[in-house]
Amino acid sequence: MVLIKFENSHEKVAMNLLSFMSSEQKLNVLHHTIQLYEENPNWHLYFWKLKENFVGAIGIELNEHTFNVHHASVHPDFRNEGIGHIMVEHVQRLHEPLAMSATPETKDFLAKCWEHQFSG
Repeated sequence: MVLIKFENSHEKVAMNLLSFMSSEQKLNVLHHTIQLYEENPNWHLYFWKLKENFVGAIGIELNEHTFNVHHASVHPDFRNEGIGHIMVEHVQRLHEPLAMSATPETKDFLAKCWEHQFSG
């Protein structure tokens, strides 16, 4: 299990994992999102790799004192295994001391991850 930073060679993986988000199901929106991660130095996309499979993605935008989680997705075959929680935890540690915040698209996902953190 490891967190891997997006590279251009991961474009198909990114498109696959991000397409599980309802906001990213249109191809033109998905292409625009990938372009943001490729071109904007404040936007970072990470993958969670389990053995040989990329099973999750989390994308953030860095700001001066915070980072916003814009994208978070776990492949349906690997949901409810705590992978989202682990990805959030790793990204949070990676960008300390910045405070993490959600966007409308990721608030439910992050709330579920935080609930998991405090319940178990």
